[in-house]
Amino acid sequence: MNDLIEQYRIVDEPYYRPVADEVALFEASFASKMPMMLKGPTGCGKTRFVEHMAWKLRKPLVTVACNEDMTASDLVGRFLLDASGTRWQDGPLAVAARHGAICYLDEVVEARQDTTVVIHPLTDNRRVLPLEKKGELLRAHPDFHLVISYNPGYQSLMKDLKQSTKQRFGALDFNYPEHGAELEIVAHEAKIDAAVADKLVAIAERARNLKGHGLDEGISTRMLIHAGELIACGVNPLAACRVALVRPITDDPDMRDALDAAVSTFF
Repeated sequence: MNDLIEQYRIVDEPYYRPVADEVALFEASFASKMPMMLKGPTGCGKTRFVEHMAWKLRKPLVTVACNEDMTASDLVGRFLLDASGTRWQDGPLAVAARHGAICYLDEVVEARQDTTVVIHPLTDNRRVLPLEKKGELLRAHPDFHLVISYNPGYQSLMKDLKQSTKQRFGALDFNYPEHGAELEIVAHEAKIDAAVADKLVAIAERARNLKGHGLDEGISTRMLIHAGELIACGVNPLAACRVALVRPITDDPDMRDALDAAVSTFF
């Protein structure tokens, strides 16, 4: 069982550039056993932050990419049939609760609401997970910590967390970093010089101003790193931006032309 949980341990420090007091607040939430909810646009650093905190706290990190087909059994566990008969296999939530890991439910609103309610007993003073099919009441390890994330920009009446779920969590707001911090992040992660990173960040800032005016979502920090990595590999900056920044976020010809023109002003 030790081998099972050790595979989730992060050995090398993930690079994370703090932008406010989020590190100290997360450490306090872990110490007080308060579940945390990370809210922010896609590609702004939520997952990297959780990875960094798992490394910093020296705890394994069990990550679940939530989707609409995910069932409660996918989270909690199920009986499996093998040559020896039936055996129980813990799901990722049960693994984390049993062994004292951080469980990160990424984009939790993508899961069905009848699935997410299974986390409720773990998010209050009970800190238990009923394994009803097994007839076991799993009491969470003292180091177990539950973290969820979602993008409020994609909320709808059909895809949102219930208030009964939201109010069980503390919340941290994430957004794209200010210019200097984002420049530093892109330069470090893509291994490009600051002058190129500065141009990429400026392009992203222009595109983000178009959100709601032709774009559903702006250019993320993750996308800037992808563009920087292409440039670092010798790809022409115009082509790199076209492939990594412009084409992924819109199919509208006029919007593509406008974004291509913005790229051309910097490169």
